Amino acid sequence: MSLAEVRLQEGESIESALRRFKRKVQAEDIIKDVKRHSFYLKPGAKRRVKQALARKRARKKLRKESD
Repeated sequence: MSLAEVRLQEGESIESALRRFKRKVQAEDIIKDVKRHSFYLKPGAKRRVKQALARKRARKKLRKESD
C-alpha cells in the first residue's frame, strides 16, 4: 500500500500543496479505506449492510425513472 505523497514545487504555497494533497487522497479512496478498516463487522452484519445499500440504490433508481 502506497501513501499519498505531494512534494512542494518551487515557489508553491502550502495552501495549494494542501489542496493537491486532499485531491490526491480523495482520488485514491484512502479515507474510504480507513473508515472501512476502522471497525470490524461480522460477516452477517456486513451482508445486511450490503443488502440495505442495494435496496436503497434500487429505490433511488426506481424513483429517478418514475420522474
